[in-house]
Amino acid sequence: MGYAAQAVPPIFDGHNDTVLSLERTGRSFFERSSEGHIDLPRADAGGLGGGFFAVYLRDPVVEERANSAEAAADVRRAVYGDERTWPEPMALDYAQSHALRLVGRLLRVAEASGGRAQVVLTADELQRDLDSGIFGMLLHFEGAEPLDPDGHALDVFYAAGVRSVGLTHSRRNRYCQGVPSRFPSSPDIGPGLNDAGKALVRQLNARRVMIDLSHLNERGFWDVAALSAAPLVATHSNAHALCPHPRNLTDRQLDAIRDSHGVVGAVFACGFIRADGRRDTATPVGALVDHIEYMVGRMGIDHVALGSDFDGTTVPAELGDAGGLPRVVRALRARGYEGEDLRKLLCGNWVRVLRETWGA
Repeated sequence: MGYAAQAVPPIFDGHNDTVLSLERTGRSFFERSSEGHIDLPRADAGGLGGGFFAVYLRDPVVEERANSAEAAADVRRAVYGDERTWPEPMALDYAQSHALRLVGRLLRVAEASGGRAQVVLTADELQRDLDSGIFGMLLHFEGAEPLDPDGHALDVFYAAGVRSVGLTHSRRNRYCQGVPSRFPSSPDIGPGLNDAGKALVRQLNARRVMIDLSHLNERGFWDVAALSAAPLVATHSNAHALCPHPRNLTDRQLDAIRDSHGVVGAVFACGFIRADGRRDTATPVGALVDHIEYMVGRMGIDHVALGSDFDGTTVPAELGDAGGLPRVVRALRARGYEGEDLRKLLCGNWVRVLRETWGA
């Protein structure tokens, strides 16, 4: 692939919603599109060597009210902007049936790729893919709604390739609750994990599945920190000190992630970058690098990576889509990140924390 010839390492990204985009639009992952942010040609052009591919389930309330992707985004903001308007947790059968469809779509992408892409199951596989130019896709649940408290579904989805689970999205489920999409706000909103949520953390640890803390509220974060034996990870979040959105992490949370030898993936969402919280596409890429620099200064170079949220959010127009990733690399180099430090930010820290979590 094209990125193999570049002077910088390939990028491994901590979060995208491309599976849902493929499902919604019917576009091909193998053909360049003007829709969404990621397909294989744009990944090739931008030096993207792979990433976390999220299985995100749209709530039935949103599905009922929205008749287009744009309307769905407006409905989501209306429903999830205030915890008082959150729907009841979605039913297990609804969540499992939709999750199976999206998992199957990603598996079919890998099967149809002719060896150009694969679902990665180990850190060794991921490193080989990055070295050889195979596009590495990590199967991730953005929300634990498809998992039953007894752990039976976890066994099945693990066998299908799921290796990372975010406990919730910006809503409540049978385990915990996230943070609403309002600005400005502290992430200290609502209760922590219930008993089933704490049992789920233990199940995920036993399976050596990564636990993603992005979207989880602060009390839930500290419950996981007290329970989990694995490094703490937030796949797509920024610094609350620079942008006081509840999806971003406080200094205390950043310190806890550092102390656990974990990682934060800096998110490209304009509303999580800007100090005013606006979803303004005129946001410069340099403002994203401000968050990266802040987190590196607070946590050290070993604990920061990228977590774009491509295909799931509004990103700076200067970046555009995966083909614009070299602009992020240039902005990092302009701040002095080169050599091993640049490699860690672009892919090395993800490989390292996955190896420490998965054990291989």
